[in-house]
Amino acid sequence: MSHTLIAAAAGAVLALAAWPFTRHVVTLVHEGGHALVAVLTGRRLSGIRLHRDTSGLTTSIGRPHGPGMIATAAAGYLAPSALGLGGAWLVSLGHTAWALWIGLAVLAAMLLFIRNWFGLLVVLLAGAAVATLIWRSSTDVQELAALSFSWLLLVGGPRASVELWITRSRSRSRTSDADVLARLTRVPAAVWNIVFVLATLAALWPAARLAGLVG
Repeated sequence: MSHTLIAAAAGAVLALAAWPFTRHVVTLVHEGGHALVAVLTGRRLSGIRLHRDTSGLTTSIGRPHGPGMIATAAAGYLAPSALGLGGAWLVSLGHTAWALWIGLAVLAAMLLFIRNWFGLLVVLLAGAAVATLIWRSSTDVQELAALSFSWLLLVGGPRASVELWITRSRSRSRTSDADVLARLTRVPAAVWNIVFVLATLAALWPAARLAGLVG
């Protein structure tokens, strides 16, 4: 069995069977997506919080409406699948080290904006894991770990989007990213939720092709 297939299976199992724990990783990437797009669209990032219940909050300062705010709000649920696909692509090109170093740099940058102790713990643990892979692991182990992480995100992205649908159907709270986007665009939150689900599911196909799982 190839390393790629083992990694894909491991990532999927982690996203499905260990979700109470791996959901924190998906949330970390989710909030990182909000933060990155906020900065790229000219907003001023003010803080990131990660909570024990696997929720998170990223705040930024800028125009309350417009393309920048819309892109920032949309980025969270799309970020895990985008990062997972990007990681799988870099590994397929033989650039596993690049993927790890980029991940470590992003985590280091996030440290500057973490605003609660639990969030700090999550980022430090993630950074320690990546640093260990970079300096203490063989190339084969690095590749296996990077691919497993990529597939965790690729499977975790759709799962989080489906969870959002379930949560919204059971709760009257209207503070989710989909609800924020609905207020910004006048497109119903349910439509945005469907976009999240379809976009994250769509990322699985090119990832599966990179892994040689489909023709």
